[in-house]
Amino acid sequence: MTTSNNLQRRQLLQSAAALSLLGLAGCATTAAIPSKAKVVVVGGGFGGATAAKYVRLLSQYKIDVVLIEPNASFVSCPISNMVLGGHKQMADITSSYAGLGKNHGVTVVQDMVSSIDVAKKTVSLSRGGSIAYDKLVVSPGIDLMLGSIEGLAAANASGQILHAWKAGAETLALRKQLEAMPDGVTFALTIPVAPYRCPPGPYERASQIASYFKVAKPKSKILILDGNADVTSKGPLFKKVWASQYAGMIEYRGDHKATAVDAKTNTIKFEVQDDVKANVINALPNMRAGLIAVQSGLSNMANGRWCGVNYQTFESTAAKDVHVLGDSIQIAPAMPKSGHMANAQAKVAAAAIVAQLSGWDVNPNPMLTNTCYSMVDAKNCIHVASVHEYVAAEKTFKTVAGSGGVSAIDLKPEVTMLEAAYAESWAQNIWADTLM
Repeated sequence: MTTSNNLQRRQLLQSAAALSLLGLAGCATTAAIPSKAKVVVVGGGFGGATAAKYVRLLSQYKIDVVLIEPNASFVSCPISNMVLGGHKQMADITSSYAGLGKNHGVTVVQDMVSSIDVAKKTVSLSRGGSIAYDKLVVSPGIDLMLGSIEGLAAANASGQILHAWKAGAETLALRKQLEAMPDGVTFALTIPVAPYRCPPGPYERASQIASYFKVAKPKSKILILDGNADVTSKGPLFKKVWASQYAGMIEYRGDHKATAVDAKTNTIKFEVQDDVKANVINALPNMRAGLIAVQSGLSNMANGRWCGVNYQTFESTAAKDVHVLGDSIQIAPAMPKSGHMANAQAKVAAAAIVAQLSGWDVNPNPMLTNTCYSMVDAKNCIHVASVHEYVAAEKTFKTVAGSGGVSAIDLKPEVTMLEAAYAESWAQNIWADTLM
């Protein structure tokens, strides 16, 4: 098959998938789609980039879309813990935004949004100028509340105590700290009280670092200091991995809510428990909606931490014609803050936006899926999956009974290694679905 034929086939499949999202598969579209309606998207992560692409795709490329993203490249948080374990390089998790423009006609503007005027329906850019919108998508991810742990802001600014919870420069910096550690000392990881971005992420991180220590620093120890009472995701699976693969190396302590760090003495202080000292500290503070969402008055839930939305469309409950996606929203029951979930939300929001701009009815029963793979070393993986349906009577998403599930507890090597292959395919596919 020629390259041209391959491209045509891909476009045909994408169009079919797009029509199914709108509930229009198998029927002719006669309603006029506004050719000059403009959608502005703030944030080029899994939520924003996917929304930008799918508004174009679902409108048959008739709705103009501008994506505003300050970073030159997309860096994936999923898989980034493998960089800390030494099993991946930053290049492996970094992708270009070029496909959004080349393949879908999205205008990508590399800039920061300085302000949003929801009354005038404009966004202002840090480098000057503003862009008007008919519909706005805000997907800014999370903001790290460094002030929730006394001393962390200064220690982070100096590079001594990192969070590395946004994949990028701090990921590499933390890896260098791990490499510089002498053997026989302690690495400590603090985890905030949920909700936070990627529930199983900290436990995967501990496993990945343990896989590195097992080879390079076998006398070293990992302390997981969790603000939650117990492991928040895949608990039995992680604990079995720690007991079988990393016996004596990983120590888990629940109910350890970090309140302060002392960078001079490498000490962590807690709400109740005794202080802990470690050679390298990786402190994860509380999190909230991305700063631009907070500044724009969109974070109207949970004492201003998260953004309320109409779950059927992901339109903000604080501002009309503004849709908020991903980690910034107030989650529905059992809905994780994950890259896959942001990608799924984006497709629902994109379909709703196209329908609203076109005068169509919005899909009354959207569905979401989520899968989260956790690599526990270079070659083995565990997962959790779920399906979420919109319940109109309750105006929220709920998990579908009997859907999803987790890896089998027996953790047979032939299964966990196969799951690792699935995880790699999942990553490649979701990056392509978001960006290509």
